[in-house]
Amino acid sequence: MKRRTLDLIFSVGGVAVALLVLVLGLVLQNQANFAKNYVHDQLSEQKITFTPKAGLQPDETAACLRTYAGQALTTGSQAECYANDYIGVDVEAVNDGKTYSQTSSEARTMSSKLEAMADQASPEAVALAAQVKATQAKATTLFQGETLRGLLLTSYGFSIFGERAQQAAWVCFGLAAVLLLASIAGFVHAGSKSAATGSSPTRPDRRPVRSPNVVPVPQGRGPRGTRRPQAQRGSRHMRQHGGASRPPVGSSSVTSNPKRA
Repeated sequence: MKRRTLDLIFSVGGVAVALLVLVLGLVLQNQANFAKNYVHDQLSEQKITFTPKAGLQPDETAACLRTYAGQALTTGSQAECYANDYIGVDVEAVNDGKTYSQTSSEARTMSSKLEAMADQASPEAVALAAQVKATQAKATTLFQGETLRGLLLTSYGFSIFGERAQQAAWVCFGLAAVLLLASIAGFVHAGSKSAATGSSPTRPDRRPVRSPNVVPVPQGRGPRGTRRPQAQRGSRHMRQHGGASRPPVGSSSVTSNPKRA
């Protein structure tokens, strides 16, 4: 397969993946914008404003209260600060740190004792009735404070989802840009001369190459036109002329000389 074909295949695939990632980034961006606008609109309708610095109480020492002092509450981070460091402090001071559930149970218990008294006009019954009324008022205040605090923290959590979607959208946009640039580079390279002439490596030809200068040596022919090995032709020639075969090179046999004897 030619290099130009490979470049075109990878470039087209890169463009397709880049488009998919871009669509995903657009969806995430849309969700991030929705979360941001929704939180802003809902919090703005509450008309909540942070207390100015001059009006903060001694126990309201959180840094965010001074940072947002005098500002309107419109963002998720502001909602978290107002819920935990402003409403949370006031709620804890209502009934010595007790929650709405604990205070409401306490009020119902005292109300049951009051109903069980035979003389409702006795001083003890009147005092208990006052305690029941005060405890029920505290329960109502805790209910309202905890409900508003919970709603603000829910808005803060929703804004966090929007921020994470925004970050994911930026990653998708960056990845799509990289893929698109790589695909463009692939198309450019596919149009170059080097890609048009280049080819992928193929399996080399393993057939032996015979040199044109080599001439085969003719062999002797035996009876009926068959070839006879060169060694057999030499042995036949020596038998016809009564000669002996030549001793092998390095043989240990020694011929005796009668003159020396």
